[in-house]
Amino acid sequence: MIHHLSLGVSDIVRAAAFYDAALAPLGYGRVWSDIRPGEAGQAAGYGPPGGGDKLALKEHGDAALAPGAGFHVAFAAPDRQAVDAFHQAALAAGGRDNGAPGLRPDYGPSYYAAFVVDPDGHRIEAVFKGPA
Repeated sequence: MIHHLSLGVSDIVRAAAFYDAALAPLGYGRVWSDIRPGEAGQAAGYGPPGGGDKLALKEHGDAALAPGAGFHVAFAAPDRQAVDAFHQAALAAGGRDNGAPGLRPDYGPSYYAAFVVDPDGHRIEAVFKGPA
């Protein structure tokens, strides 16, 4: 149903570096880039290798505001180790912990996830729903 999602960011270079690092363990990467430091309208797109973007980052400077509580973006992970690596990479790239990797039995018996807040305040998650 959803073709892609766009997030407004205050600094495209910082945001792209964060998402490059955080999404790599999940098997996703930058599939296009329009980064021209100092110019308006900069953006970057992320998705599976060889595919189109599922997430677009668009620079809006100080006008970029993350949605409030209740909104987050969840990325599918191929296994639990990828969830762990996502969490570690995201924190190393400037994210804030919002829930360490682990089972979330309230969401299902095999729901394994980690939660992070990106440098612009967007809440993101990596999730794997499968056997250990």
